[in-house]
Amino acid sequence: MKLKREQLPQGDALAQVRERYAVSVTEEVMETIDPADPADPIARQYLPSVEELQTTPGELADPIGDDAHSPVKGIVHRYPDRVLLKPVHVCAVYCRFCFRREKVGPGSETLSKEELQKALAYIRNTQQIWEVIITGGDPLVLSPRRLAEIMAALNEIPHVQVIRFHTRVPVADPSRVTDEMIDALQSAKAVYVVLHANHARELTDKVRAATLKFIRAGIPLLSQSTLLKGVNDDASVLEELFRALTAMKVKPYYLHHPDMAPGTSHFRLPISRGRELIKKIWGRMSGVAQPSYVLDIPGGFGKVPAGSAWIEEREGDCLVTDYQGGQHVYKGED
Repeated sequence: MKLKREQLPQGDALAQVRERYAVSVTEEVMETIDPADPADPIARQYLPSVEELQTTPGELADPIGDDAHSPVKGIVHRYPDRVLLKPVHVCAVYCRFCFRREKVGPGSETLSKEELQKALAYIRNTQQIWEVIITGGDPLVLSPRRLAEIMAALNEIPHVQVIRFHTRVPVADPSRVTDEMIDALQSAKAVYVVLHANHARELTDKVRAATLKFIRAGIPLLSQSTLLKGVNDDASVLEELFRALTAMKVKPYYLHHPDMAPGTSHFRLPISRGRELIKKIWGRMSGVAQPSYVLDIPGGFGKVPAGSAWIEEREGDCLVTDYQGGQHVYKGED
């Protein structure tokens, strides 16, 4: 049974949520929600909740510190060899756990032509930039014409060798993935598309058809997921998701620990729980299907591996725990 728009949650408290944080759900997403399940993992990702009105200590409007590393509007330069380019701040859908939820939504800024040119000039004039990650918002809500213009500009910059798109569109709004979009992304440079999916039920036939267009065009697909309480904080659920992605020729890339965005505490879980889940799936799946479990340090200090609980350093040796819980002493070099 399909969830209808008139069945979306209502009420005064939810009106407050909508006033503060953007809400948008596509028909494709609605088709995957089970209205009979009050704990539906797809609904939890997309439909507003009164829990979003609760803020906790440590939550930040800019939890990963984009602003501190923005030398030019639309650019985030946190790592020496790569930058984020954010041409647009709107999305096809708005995830309830989004780390940029204070900055995205209807009416949010899209870079003007002049602002985009300044952002591209920064990339052109900064020789160490090897990779440009186009994000937002969601860059694939842009028209093929706008995408082609950005690609043409980046193609002319010799030191940029890799162009990466981060997007929810192939999963949440697959009808947007047209032949014209695919043509716009073609390049002699390496182009990667990183799609966001958190549960295997999101990978519908429409989504699979959309991803196949990228693959047939020679554009490699990676995935990123967020570890979310009540959505995928279960080893079997994660295993099903990563197996399904891998079978679709989408390489699981990152499993993010949830960020400290305002009103998202109901999604967060301890890192120790994430490590436990990673250990459980390690021995059950091919390495090809394993993402890196990462934490983005609040305040803009970058990502670090969060799943490093396998090895405990001790004086002169290490204690190594295998995926079944067995412990072994590793002497290493004498």
